[in-house]
Amino acid sequence: MKKILSLALAAAFVTTIAVAAIAQKAPAFRPFAVFVEYNSKENHFAPSGWMGDYGDIKINLASTESPRTGNTCIKITYSAKMTQGAGWAGVYWQHPANNWGEKKGGFDLTGATKLTFWARGAVGGEKIAEFKMGGITGEFPDSDSAAIGPVELTKNWQKFTIDLKDKDLTHIIGGFCWAASKDDNPNGFVIYLDSIIYE
Repeated sequence: MKKILSLALAAAFVTTIAVAAIAQKAPAFRPFAVFVEYNSKENHFAPSGWMGDYGDIKINLASTESPRTGNTCIKITYSAKMTQGAGWAGVYWQHPANNWGEKKGGFDLTGATKLTFWARGAVGGEKIAEFKMGGITGEFPDSDSAAIGPVELTKNWQKFTIDLKDKDLTHIIGGFCWAASKDDNPNGFVIYLDSIIYE
């Protein structure tokens, strides 16, 4: 009986040591940016996935209108004119550009626990139906998705967080997305985004 107990304790000790060794070897996740500054080498994904009434959208990736940090932020103008008759519009940041899951690409973001970003409206009261990551389907789809919304913006910069705990982030081609509707914004809106980062 003592021999069996000794073997069991030894096995448990070895397992503990092995788990500790693996934990030590696993590198900490380093922040991975969707956008930090216009033309920054740290940026990943392209705002190429225009959806719905895409003719109602204008994007300025180098706006100097009161960025939260640095010299630039993203300015998005949505006219709500229903150019394509959809009644809503949105944009996906994709990798590679224009990838709707029909080609290989994306990033393994395993280890990230959240996607954070900052947003504000030009006047306040702008309603975003959803901020999202992942969710693109196809032959080479996103491995998971997560979202928050609806969200109402203010004139001041606010930090938002999309929880990624327990998400499969091994293959992410849709790094970030927003969508809004004409019903919620009958006169359209102007919003600003900055510091979109996986952490």
